Amino acid sequence: MFSFLHHKCEKILTAGLSGTKGKIHKAYSGDRMIEQVINIDRMEQAVALFGTFDENIRLIQNEYMVSVVCRDSELKISGEAENVSKAAKVIDSLLGLINRGEALSDQNVRYCMSLVNEGNEERLDRVVGDCICITSRGKPVKPKTLGQKKYCTAISKNTITLGIGPAGTGKTYLAVAMAVTAFRAREINRIILTRPAVEAGEKLGFLPGDLQSKVDPYLRPLYDALFDMLGAETYQKYVERGNIEVAPLAYMRGRTLDDSFIILDEAQNTTPEQMKMFLTRLGFNSKMVITGDITQIDLPGGIRSGLKDAMRILKNIDGIESITFNPSDVVRNRLVQDIIKAYDNAASKK
Repeated sequence: MFSFLHHKCEKILTAGLSGTKGKIHKAYSGDRMIEQVINIDRMEQAVALFGTFDENIRLIQNEYMVSVVCRDSELKISGEAENVSKAAKVIDSLLGLINRGEALSDQNVRYCMSLVNEGNEERLDRVVGDCICITSRGKPVKPKTLGQKKYCTAISKNTITLGIGPAGTGKTYLAVAMAVTAFRAREINRIILTRPAVEAGEKLGFLPGDLQSKVDPYLRPLYDALFDMLGAETYQKYVERGNIEVAPLAYMRGRTLDDSFIILDEAQNTTPEQMKMFLTRLGFNSKMVITGDITQIDLPGGIRSGLKDAMRILKNIDGIESITFNPSDVVRNRLVQDIIKAYDNAASKK
C-alpha cells in the first residue's frame, strides 16, 4: 500500500522492545545502520499515521533521514541508529494521539518531532485529551502544545492571566474558548472582549459611519473567535441580551465588571495608564485574561507599553500568573514559526 526507499540491513539480530503504543522490535546491522519494527494493530491506524499522500511519514523521513515502509501490520524504520530511535519515538507518540481520537496534521507532527528532539516526548501525554470547548460546528477546541496547555490551566486557576507570545500561538482564541465554556457553565454572566484601537503602523484616516462602525475593524479578530464558538445567530442573541460585549478599551473607563470574563487583546498597545485603568475594573466573581505580543508594539515612539509594565509590576501577586509562549507554540502555517525565528535572529544580531 505504501512504497518508500528501503535500506537493506545485514547480520540482523532480533531483540524485543516494549512500546507504549504498539510492539516495537529492533534489528541490528553493524554499529551504524539498524532496522526497527513497530507492530500496528489496525490498518486505520496506518492510514491516519501516513496521512494524505503519505505527507506525515514524509515529514519524519526528511527530518531523520530514515526509510519507513509499511507491510501488512508491520512498520519498518531503517537508517542510522540514533535517527531510527528518534523516528520510532515520534511514530509511537503519533500512534498514541491517533488512539485518543486526535486527527494528525502537519502542525502536531512537527510539534511531536520537536519534543522528541528535545528529549521531552513523554510530556506529550499532558497535552492531549483535554477539550476546552465545542464550536458551533461541533469541532472540539483543545490545547495543541505544552505552552497552550499551561496557558489554559493558568486561566482556570487564576483570577488574572497574562498570555504573552508571538502571533499564531492561540492566545486570543483559547481565551475566548475558556470564556464561552465558563459562560455555558453559568460560572459568569457576561463575556467582555476589548482591545485598544491603535493603528498598526498605517494611517487609516477618516472612517465613515457611526462610532461602532469606526471601531469594528479593530475588533474583528474578537468577533471572528466568538462567531466560531457560538455561531452568528447565537452570538447576536447574546449581544442583544447584554451577555456579550465587544468594545474598544476606552469604553471600560469608570465601570466595575462583576460576574464577567474579560479579555483584553493586543495589550502591548496599551499605555501604562490604560493598563492600570483596565486592571482596576475587576469586580467580584470575574476573571481577566490579558494577551499581547511585546515584539509587535504599535504605540508612537517614546510611549511605554502597559503590557511590559504589567509583566514587571504584577509578577509577585497571588492570583495573577504570566504565561510566555515561544515559537514552538505557533499553530498556524509552518512558515509562521520560521518567520518569527528569522525576525528573532535578526533582532539578536542588531
